[in-house]
Amino acid sequence: MTRSGELLKDLVGIASVNPRGGPVVGRGLGEAAVAAYVGDWLAARGVRAELREVLPGRPNVVATVPGRDPRIVLLESHLDTVETGGMTVDPFAGTIRDGRLYGRGACDAKGPLAAFMLATAELAEASAAGEPPPFGVVLAGVMDEEHAYQGVLGLLSDLDGESVAGAVVGEPTDLVAAVAHKGCVRYTVRTLGTAGHSSRPDEAVNAVTLMSRVIDHLDRASPDVPAHPLLGPATRCVTRVRGGEGPNTVPGRCEIDVDRRTLPGEEPLDVWRKDKEELTALIPGRVEVDEPFTVDYALDTPAASPVPAALCGALAAAGRDASVHGMPFGTDASKLARAGIPSVVFGPGSVADAHAADESVALADVDLAARLIVETVRSMSIGGGRG
Repeated sequence: MTRSGELLKDLVGIASVNPRGGPVVGRGLGEAAVAAYVGDWLAARGVRAELREVLPGRPNVVATVPGRDPRIVLLESHLDTVETGGMTVDPFAGTIRDGRLYGRGACDAKGPLAAFMLATAELAEASAAGEPPPFGVVLAGVMDEEHAYQGVLGLLSDLDGESVAGAVVGEPTDLVAAVAHKGCVRYTVRTLGTAGHSSRPDEAVNAVTLMSRVIDHLDRASPDVPAHPLLGPATRCVTRVRGGEGPNTVPGRCEIDVDRRTLPGEEPLDVWRKDKEELTALIPGRVEVDEPFTVDYALDTPAASPVPAALCGALAAAGRDASVHGMPFGTDASKLARAGIPSVVFGPGSVADAHAADESVALADVDLAARLIVETVRSMSIGGGRG
């Protein structure tokens, strides 16, 4: 077993499915249990760590390794996972097979979290031996990334007044440096028909039929914005449909949810307003567009910023892909960036395995990610760039 195997097995073994606004069920479970494990594991290795409650029973864990400079490098990854329904492997067993560890959260994002923990412990050990890192290192394991981002917002409140040189946000990127990702705005569209008896459909207005015109338009009309060099085009798709009361009733209402992925430079609420105007004009008086239920922002960090530059340097020294990339999914990095913290997304594992029925990560990649993070931090110069 690699050095990450036992650690990641323990992390995956603690069920921390995001309750999505509901109560946390069961003792010794949830984000709090993972946060406590992270804090205890780091404390046993000489790293000062504390739990900081964000919502009742749902804390972040924050650990600090002092550096020579008062500024800090932030390592941030999340504690929560998505649900386990439909999984084809035991979600919490942490089964290891052919060098891969299987289970919910193995790559999203307990694999990156384990890599950050290993890196933090190594940096703390060197610091205790008289070789502190150039900058302080703060490791934050945050709650609620998979739902409403409350963990990173709480972290930002705690960091108020801290001078942060930059951040690495742990997500499965196949060990490449991602300096850009898409944002999103999600909203509900409703068609209003007139319900009636299915034996006399001509006397009713079928809301499902009306909605088919809306869906057809969404399929044919791509967002009219230029593509991003790392992210490609903006996208828009229907993710859920709800309609009908019974098999013999012409439906008077139908609803869909729309997921619009935004590019850097697009403001999600402006995008929603434009979509609302476009969709309500399709069938005047018959289409309603609700206010968004999810709003998140895109990321576009300059590749020359100190932390991405240092990470790319560490990747190059290890013979890995040292170019910058973009990711189609959203992360906590966009919230950090909007607060003025240049952020790069990085970690072991592939997004193709995240949330999957057989989610897994290669343990060798977790170990390599830890080494690359150590080298990234050590190569940062007090002057602001790489040493």
